[in-house]
Amino acid sequence: MTETADTAPADAATAAPTPGGEPSSRPDGRRRPKPPAGIARSWLLVPGTAPDRFTPASASRADQMVLDIEDAVDPARKPAARDDVVAWLRDGGEAWVRINDRSTDFWSDDVDALLGLPGLQGVMLAKTEAPEHVTETFDRLGGAVRVLALVESALGIEESPSIAKARGAFRLAFGSGDYRRDTGTSADDLAMAYPRSRLVVASRIGGLPGPIDGPTVGSSHPVLREQAGVAVALGLTGKLCLDVEQLPVINEVISPTPSDVAWAQDFLADFEGRGRVIRDGSDLPRLGRAQKIEKLATAFGVAPAS
Repeated sequence: MTETADTAPADAATAAPTPGGEPSSRPDGRRRPKPPAGIARSWLLVPGTAPDRFTPASASRADQMVLDIEDAVDPARKPAARDDVVAWLRDGGEAWVRINDRSTDFWSDDVDALLGLPGLQGVMLAKTEAPEHVTETFDRLGGAVRVLALVESALGIEESPSIAKARGAFRLAFGSGDYRRDTGTSADDLAMAYPRSRLVVASRIGGLPGPIDGPTVGSSHPVLREQAGVAVALGLTGKLCLDVEQLPVINEVISPTPSDVAWAQDFLADFEGRGRVIRDGSDLPRLGRAQKIEKLATAFGVAPAS
């Protein structure tokens, strides 16, 4: 269900991986660096109680890894999980960390423990419901750590435009499971279209990259492919996941195809060949999409279809 280059919104245009979702190699045989968080498609959640999985997960096909010391950890085990995460980051590991929400007693200990760690890529703030939750987290972390706001409730969805504009907000993500529990909504695509679209619009208002969809639970790749395709159609540009086996599917679906890249290169070549002259009202939108696809194709190492 990957969109075509002519119809995909610019934020949804991410470049395709090599077959199987493996990051492309450079000409010298080295693996291409993981994509930056602003365009990352797959966000792998790893429980903070499983330190033996941190290093293997960091070398996986995930665009970004998130060490989870919130929902994945029993309250009695949170201090130990936090210590394991801090130790791994201090010893040279690099990852995002999902921290506990602002209303809990764990939040303050989380931000204090993470402050100044060089391996910390950013924090995913659980159950964000107000812009001040983002800003207070950002400030407590020294004003230099990116805050990914995880929106998981009806209140959070309705406040999402303000959350997206908050100082320190980097990107929005959808906590779909908790949202369903909060609202009684089913997992049906129609029922979930409103909160997803709300986050897409909020991200645009706040000048943020496209939002990240919630995880698909289960081992069915066809179901995962379908749900990821629906998210892309609505304008989301990333997806949380719980299993490394989901990564290739997510990276593939939330990407333009090689034919999209060929279209972009052909359009740009034609545009340059005619002296960058705008012919009609459709040229500027198509130019923006083509430039976005070409940029991300370079970042992901995707080749155009022959």
